[in-house]
Amino acid sequence: MSEMIFYTNPMSRGRIVRWMLEEVGAPYETKIIAYGPEMKSADYRAVNPMGKVPALRHNGVVITETPAILAYLADAFPDAQLAPPLGSPARAAYYRALFFTAGPLEQASTNRALGFTPPTDREGMVGYGTYAATLDALEAMIAGREFVAGTQFSAADVYLGAGLGWGMQFGTIDARPAFQAYIGGLFARPAGIRAKAIDDALMPAPTPN
Repeated sequence: MSEMIFYTNPMSRGRIVRWMLEEVGAPYETKIIAYGPEMKSADYRAVNPMGKVPALRHNGVVITETPAILAYLADAFPDAQLAPPLGSPARAAYYRALFFTAGPLEQASTNRALGFTPPTDREGMVGYGTYAATLDALEAMIAGREFVAGTQFSAADVYLGAGLGWGMQFGTIDARPAFQAYIGGLFARPAGIRAKAIDDALMPAPTPN
């Protein structure tokens, strides 16, 4: 039997990996890593030298970085059908969505949160160019579509859907109608609802006033 250990914190991008794990449906063990000394400890840095979560250990192999974990899981558990067939047009769209989310969308939304706008004469130096161009490209990618890659739900939808939901909730991504329509169906998936409930239950109790 395969062994899978999931290192996470409920207040992290580990929520995205949790959703993917619930979609996969294979058994896994959860290890909650606290922010602060534990996450930066030598023991945990032996798992992820960056001292960050999430991370995944599967049959002795460690995978870090959220999109890499999602892509790995899709390939490691093909019966879950969370990646389009190799060499297909849908697979090309799948790769594009994963890397677009990890690259231009992450960069553009992070810079917006930090209040940074590249100078007009330096837009060519950043991978996304401009915030508006990034969102326009994303809208063209998903407008009127149920899934971002072909006709089937995939790991790319987990990653892009989670990123859009987070960004729109906190104002780093404009809540365009096409974005809202896209994530609506994704967030209604049983695995996503189940994953959210698990992580919500692991959240620390509020500090009394």
